[in-house]
Amino acid sequence: MATSLLLLADTHLPKRAKALPDAVWRAVDAADVVFHAGDWVDVATLDALEKRAARLVGVYGNNDGPELRRRLPEVARADINGLSFAMVHETGAASGRERRMDELFLGTDVLVFGHSHIPWDTTTPQGLRLLNPGSPTDRRRQPHRTMMTAAVDAGRLVDVELIELD
Repeated sequence: MATSLLLLADTHLPKRAKALPDAVWRAVDAADVVFHAGDWVDVATLDALEKRAARLVGVYGNNDGPELRRRLPEVARADINGLSFAMVHETGAASGRERRMDELFLGTDVLVFGHSHIPWDTTTPQGLRLLNPGSPTDRRRQPHRTMMTAAVDAGRLVDVELIELD
């Protein structure tokens, strides 16, 4: 049986939006595991996701204060149905990202990251899948606010989809 995933990052509440969009909450309710790649900004968002998500994996971002940094790691790791996940907020410049992440996350199957608000889905030369869901609240220079869904089925990442929020 597949495990459904929701990938979020850069919610920046309440600075970029007053609340998460309803579509995000519906996706939280539908997911077996919710990943949040940092820049929560407020503790209330972490509290709400902890209460509502079946399982939450989170990290702190560069805009997160002392309380979030106390409660969340800089790097999180999770094994989901035989697939090794890691998550970090920042990966540095897009140029050379695949090579750097191959070196830093050796033995990892999927790396979830945020920071740029730019959706990203690539596979490194060593087979590491890199996923950035963008931001559901602050599109910056992107055409849409976004999040990602995916599933893990028999040790494989499947059905990766970038969801545009309007």
